[in-house]
Amino acid sequence: MEHRLLEYFVAVSEELHFTKAADKLNISQPTLSQQIRLLEQELGTPLFHRSGKKNFLTQAGQILLEHTQRVFHELDQAKLEINELAGVKRGKLTIGCSGNHLLLNTLISFHRQFPGVELTITELATAETCEGLLNNKLDLGIVFLPLRHEQLVSTPLYDEELVLVVSSLHPFSGLQQIQLAQLSEIPLILFPHKFLVRQMLDTACTGIGTTLHPIMELSTMESQWQMAAHHIGGTVLPASYAATLRDTRITMIPLAEPTPRQSVGFVHHKDMYIDSVIGAFIDHLTRKDNFGSALSSG
Repeated sequence: MEHRLLEYFVAVSEELHFTKAADKLNISQPTLSQQIRLLEQELGTPLFHRSGKKNFLTQAGQILLEHTQRVFHELDQAKLEINELAGVKRGKLTIGCSGNHLLLNTLISFHRQFPGVELTITELATAETCEGLLNNKLDLGIVFLPLRHEQLVSTPLYDEELVLVVSSLHPFSGLQQIQLAQLSEIPLILFPHKFLVRQMLDTACTGIGTTLHPIMELSTMESQWQMAAHHIGGTVLPASYAATLRDTRITMIPLAEPTPRQSVGFVHHKDMYIDSVIGAFIDHLTRKDNFGSALSSG
């Protein structure tokens, strides 16, 4: 079975559209259709079926896709090991991260040492990062722990705490710390419930018998602190992110115990080959000076 035919098959499986897949492969649609027919003839079974205007994988197609993805992954792993023998320091790293701010110092120091390595960092929810690792679309993930999956290995890095961010004009701006119960006294702009930061906060508040009712829910940290800077209301953000903000219009106030906190660490597929580049990146991750004082609680 030719490698080229399997590449064509995977492209159509991802797009479920022959014209789009052909454009992606830089070949004509008739050529692609012919190649898929050759593959189906070789296997003796259809790989796709059409319903209306949509294409779907048959059961045989789904089985072939799963095995093909594993084969391609093993080939990539073999290339990494061969390059390691040759002392190659070039390559690519694809990382899913719960917030790019977590990696800024690591990215700077790593790039200085390995300028030939291409880095792709994508902000993803923890569940999305895990899915990418399991599908071999990511090399590493920076996620909230604990994370329990038999195919994934996680290593803690530090404990993330939450802090209150308010306008410098806010009556609370002069406080050294604030009790969780006091949060219910002020207008709040928070994440929607599906975000882990909101879940951390709600769980901590429930533990002391407090329920928060935000006046606004926004899905990005930047939009939340901008609201705080305009004195619309306070917001609760990860301390590691709040520490990167350099805006005299806002003040960061630590939350008193019980402070909502959760471990952050890196995660990878247990069968992934740790080459010198990935190993070097992990080494940079674990250097304490790459996280700064805001992350020193863990």
